[in-house]
Amino acid sequence: MTTVEAPCYTVVFEDSSESPSTQELRLSLQKGSDEAKFDTLRKIIVSTINGNHQPQLLMPVIQYVMPSRNKQLKKLLHFYWEVCPKYDETGKLKQEMILVVNAIRNDLQHPNEYIRGATLRFLQKITRDVELLEPLIPTCRACLEHRHSYVRKNAVFAVYTVYRQHEHLIPDAPELLQTFLAAESDATCKRNAFVFLANCAMPKAVEYILQVFDQIPSMDELLQMSIIEVIRQDCKTDTRYRARYILLVSELLNASSHAVKYEAATTLTSLTQNPAAVKAAASCYVQLVQKESDNNAKLIVLDRLETLRSKHGHVLDPLVMDILQILSSADLDVRRKAIGIVLSMATSRNVEDIVLFFKNQLQKTQEQDFDKAPEYRQLLIQSIHVCAVKFSEVAASVVHALMDFLGDSNNPSALDVVAFVREVVEKFPPLRQTICGKLTQTLGDIKSGKVYRGVLWILGEYAEDAADIQNIFRELRKVLGEIPILASEQRLLEESGAEDGDAQKEEPQPKVEGGGKPKVLADGTYATETAFTSMSNARLEAVKAASKPPLRTLILGGDFFTGAVLASALTKLVLRYTEVGSDRRKANGLKAEAMLIMASVIRVGQSKFVNVPIDEDSSERIMNCIQTLSELQEKLVVHDIFLKDTRTAYAKMLSAQEKKAAEKREQESANEKIVQVDDLLTFRQFTKKTVDDAIDDAEDVVRATGSAEVHEDFISNLSRISQLTGFSDPIYAEAYVKVHGFDISLDVLLVNQTADTLQNLCLDFATLGDLKLVERPSVYTIAPHSFQSIKATIKVSSTETGVIFGSILWEGPGMSEQCVILNDIHIDIMDYIKPAYCTEAQFRSMWTEFEWENRVNVTTSISDPREYLHHVMKATNMSCLTPEGAVSGDCDFLSANMYARSLFGEDALANLSVERTDAGTITGHVRIRSKTQGIALSLGDRITMAQKENKPPA
Repeated sequence: MTTVEAPCYTVVFEDSSESPSTQELRLSLQKGSDEAKFDTLRKIIVSTINGNHQPQLLMPVIQYVMPSRNKQLKKLLHFYWEVCPKYDETGKLKQEMILVVNAIRNDLQHPNEYIRGATLRFLQKITRDVELLEPLIPTCRACLEHRHSYVRKNAVFAVYTVYRQHEHLIPDAPELLQTFLAAESDATCKRNAFVFLANCAMPKAVEYILQVFDQIPSMDELLQMSIIEVIRQDCKTDTRYRARYILLVSELLNASSHAVKYEAATTLTSLTQNPAAVKAAASCYVQLVQKESDNNAKLIVLDRLETLRSKHGHVLDPLVMDILQILSSADLDVRRKAIGIVLSMATSRNVEDIVLFFKNQLQKTQEQDFDKAPEYRQLLIQSIHVCAVKFSEVAASVVHALMDFLGDSNNPSALDVVAFVREVVEKFPPLRQTICGKLTQTLGDIKSGKVYRGVLWILGEYAEDAADIQNIFRELRKVLGEIPILASEQRLLEESGAEDGDAQKEEPQPKVEGGGKPKVLADGTYATETAFTSMSNARLEAVKAASKPPLRTLILGGDFFTGAVLASALTKLVLRYTEVGSDRRKANGLKAEAMLIMASVIRVGQSKFVNVPIDEDSSERIMNCIQTLSELQEKLVVHDIFLKDTRTAYAKMLSAQEKKAAEKREQESANEKIVQVDDLLTFRQFTKKTVDDAIDDAEDVVRATGSAEVHEDFISNLSRISQLTGFSDPIYAEAYVKVHGFDISLDVLLVNQTADTLQNLCLDFATLGDLKLVERPSVYTIAPHSFQSIKATIKVSSTETGVIFGSILWEGPGMSEQCVILNDIHIDIMDYIKPAYCTEAQFRSMWTEFEWENRVNVTTSISDPREYLHHVMKATNMSCLTPEGAVSGDCDFLSANMYARSLFGEDALANLSVERTDAGTITGHVRIRSKTQGIALSLGDRITMAQKENKPPA
């Protein structure tokens, strides 16, 4: 027995400050009460687990604790028998254990069923000790016939455990349990016995299934689950009962237990590819999602349903309306998953029903108090967008309904509607006139500047009828208010001043002595504020706060980007009217009106009535539009720029997006695993390709435990070794740092370089950042010139540059304390950051939301902007979101967006803006944004280090 490796137990913390001596423990066991004995035995167990066995206490435990009738003490005593040393130095069983075996036998015959059951459970933990088990086997077998089911069910598993480890002790166990199963009435006992047969005697388990075939649908849930598992295992071989199994599993789809229904549906799809069976399994999944209350379970079932749909194509199309009923769930993730499945099942036959259901749900988000209604509304709008673009026959029926949401207070939903309308109006020319008419009617309801910009662009590009253009101008006058804007605002201010003056004449105010109160200006100087200036400012604020038309409100609020888009749209409308309209007088009138509006926007942008003065870009853009209209007949080439080039650019963008989506679908549909001609074929590959792969739990366990993973080679392991002390220190220490997901394991090697024995050596670690030491290493004694390996585990809770530092303490000659400070270990955050992808809208939304920004200036010897972009991407593990076409070509300026996500779900955004100077060097900066400060600073440090490590070209 000395060669047998000792079992591994849970490490329990032992407080060394209260460790009594062996004599004190003996006295406490001898004279103490049951409570004192319980506490003492607990201390003995903890001490034994941590390596201090104290064999001299074995006899006192047998003498003073074993005779007790206290149930808690008996339970704790089982823990002690499990961990205490049972063999002497020669590997023979200690004589005292004969008394222990006798006591265990008495407990197995105890009249109390709890003690019997607990003792049977204890037997399962000492199956390595054959000499202890052998005298207890007859008593254990007798417990199978006990009157109480608690004893019988534990006796079954005790027999199972003993038979699996030592078959010769109970050679007839399969026949014994088969007889027991036939006579047993308790559901749990029957399940335990059946599990034994399934793992140790599969033919007998199959025989039992065939015997009780008709009663299985009415059996207990636990036994049904075990039977399904046996069917799954038996069908991996060429069984002749497959047809009967399919019939049985189909009946279990109607079981009352959700777990049984899920397992039955999963097993049925692995047994047959028959469309009726697949449809029945899918219908069962849909019912489970509708009836199950746990959202996590719903998501798991929906994943299984999506897998089924991807393998069986259009077999599940008739269930699309049933899947839509899942949208009644309150959880947004469940709704998003269900909508994704529905969109992948949409065909020309059912798309109208799907879109109609989406429209009804869209109306409910406004009428009823939905949880997360804005997000759900945005999800529905995006889904309708996908359907309408994919199936042109439904575009006309939904586009007008969606345009009612342009005035939605939830800005993302309105922006999604604008994106949808813009794509529809480009792809379906017959709908352009009606869409432009509807957009013109909704101009007064829009509240957002972004939505206004999208709508104005659409109207400027696609309004092609002279009457429509005149109608657009009329509606724009309504949303702009009185023109010129500056003159009307000034008149309102003067009228307000006149009213105040009349009020002052009617009610004369007492004269105020003094010149007024001092006021500090922006430059730090003092000015005097009189009652007159205070009243003027109050009147100006009142004029600003007055109710105004929506577009006028945006311009006065400082949104001059929208003003520039308005100028561009007006220019396009006038240019098109001159082409399609025959009335020159009306054309000149529209041109004059458009120029007046543009000039009015510039004038008011330079006045005191706006919150923010107009920027140079917007002013220059509007002035270009005015110049274009003033030279209308002289520069005809400008017509093509305004009327054709922008629309052509948008059409190219749409085609590029479609091409990219098609490539992605083709890549996903391509078979990833390519079988070579000379590869060896297994028998499973001769089955039909449409059959789902049989679920192999053993393979899942191997995959989950990482046993099948490729291990790192020796060279890569060496690169992770950090030297902690110097070669001249009394102790040499180095650590191998290994990252396992959310854990960091440190394997520290200590070398005693002195000729003295180092006692009570303690390796003390501390952490900086979001790192937490799981357990502190124990105290060791190292002989002269010997080695000691110490392992420590550290938990990581966020992506932040962490530092591990510490020291080594020990007692040298003369009990003098000595210490060596360790070098710091810096944790590389690149182990936790992975490239990720998001849409442009999501990137902009997160960029606006995230408050932490780190700006890193570019200092590098790289001369090519694109090469520097790839250098930064490689150093930070970030992916480039900017399309390849946008960054390709020979250009001295480059701007690109990058994105990554950490294992903890943290988003990291970056914007690279660089320019190549005349000297051939690159200047610019990288801006990093994140929700937390740590990841922004860590990525900035990483970029800075990458720039320093980059050597200048030779």
